[in-house]
Amino acid sequence: MADIKVNGTTRTVSAVEDTPLLWVLRDELGMTGTKFGCGMALCGACTVHVDGTPTRSCVTPISALEGSAVTTIEALSADRVGSAVQKAWVELDVAQCGYCQGVQIMTAVGLLKTTPKPSDEEIDTAMDGNICRCGTYPRIRAAIKLAAGRLAQGAKA
Repeated sequence: MADIKVNGTTRTVSAVEDTPLLWVLRDELGMTGTKFGCGMALCGACTVHVDGTPTRSCVTPISALEGSAVTTIEALSADRVGSAVQKAWVELDVAQCGYCQGVQIMTAVGLLKTTPKPSDEEIDTAMDGNICRCGTYPRIRAAIKLAAGRLAQGAKA
């Protein structure tokens, strides 16, 4: 049994300490927005934020989370930056199949929180390693720029 803080709430889970966070989120907590992709931290489908940093949950054991806060895609609409990114995603019709969109959004939010006005190169570097099989990369970049512009103008989102 372990306690982990997910989306602002401390939850007690029964998984053993070396269980990857991904499986605790999906199987124990029912948070299916975080996806399984490769299981080796290469594709990004499992990305969540740990203390605000995009982290691959498929290789992060719950024992590594002591004292940390985990944020999943399910909680991003309550966050100013997360809400702005999600709105830009919808407005620009970024998603095609949708499978990777959680990781794309989680990574974009992490980027905008550390780099509020990213260049194309900074966006490409931050998003590198997040695989989109549908190839919506140009729309992803455009949505990040749209969200960044709105946030810079002080929009509530």
